[in-house]
Amino acid sequence: MSQNRVRIVDIAEALGLSTATVSNVIHGKTNKISDETVKRVQQELEKTGYIPNMAGILLARNNSKIIGVVINDHVKYEGRVLEDGFVMSSLNALSHEVNKKGYFLMIKTTADTKEIPVFASMWNMEGLILMGFCEADYEKLRNQMRISFVVYDGFFERCSKVVNLVIDNFDGGYQAGKYFRELGHKKALCISDNYVCMDKVRIEGFKNAFAPGETFFWRIPELKKERGFFYEKKLPELLSENITAVFAVSDYYALDFMAFLQEKGVEIPGDIQVIGFDDSIVSKVSNPSLTTVRQDPMLRAKTAIECIEAMRDGRNCNPEIILPVELIKRQSTGEL
Repeated sequence: MSQNRVRIVDIAEALGLSTATVSNVIHGKTNKISDETVKRVQQELEKTGYIPNMAGILLARNNSKIIGVVINDHVKYEGRVLEDGFVMSSLNALSHEVNKKGYFLMIKTTADTKEIPVFASMWNMEGLILMGFCEADYEKLRNQMRISFVVYDGFFERCSKVVNLVIDNFDGGYQAGKYFRELGHKKALCISDNYVCMDKVRIEGFKNAFAPGETFFWRIPELKKERGFFYEKKLPELLSENITAVFAVSDYYALDFMAFLQEKGVEIPGDIQVIGFDDSIVSKVSNPSLTTVRQDPMLRAKTAIECIEAMRDGRNCNPEIILPVELIKRQSTGEL
């Protein structure tokens, strides 16, 4: 029986059920249907190759089971934001969590926050998760959308039906700085493409572990080619200042700088030691493997979905949740 010829009535006749029962199973309305009957219908649907029009079904439901994710396609990613280690691990964790809960994940990348309400209004979503929009006007976004949403690492005043899900950025930076001090480093460099939001907090935490005047900061270019020129120009300064420790606000920048140093014959960890932030999968397999501050993407994903469900159901949810981080020691650092 081909897919085009399969009808709900055919499924119902084959199982000796009413068309209403089969339709209710397809549309997820199974509260008054036994588990055995649901299973029989699902098996027959699979066997006959019946494929429902899910877009129509989801849009028709009060409960669509769609979780939207919007990721900031910032210029620094050079069109490859979904290849970023933090973004990949976050999406992987969210995928596991929504599958476990029976949701569907819908992903959009954009650098323009004006596109977010448009995206949300096109689908009957359960909720929305926003990544990478540090200083967006979340109050304005909230007023433009009926759904609740969770923000990863936002910087904004608290507003209703929006949860700011952050990690302890200050403590992460402090753990990195404290470890460098324990290893005997006297001077350290921080690198980032900005000095605002979470990057600023990470750097301030790092500097807090050192005495005044012992840390330096480079604001590095966002584009890889320009960073190469920047590093080339600044390397003599790094070596002349006898800086032996580098803290990067992300694994991406840490690994990028490590590669540059190694090309110039600088040994890691022999000459300079490096710590990143995120614990992306690449940090485990780099040579040397990267010491980094780990954030737990699975815990964050679980918390994000729980918050969306709570706000959807009218339950109280803390407008700001801070998750812990942990320093993971690997080969890019060690005793001097």
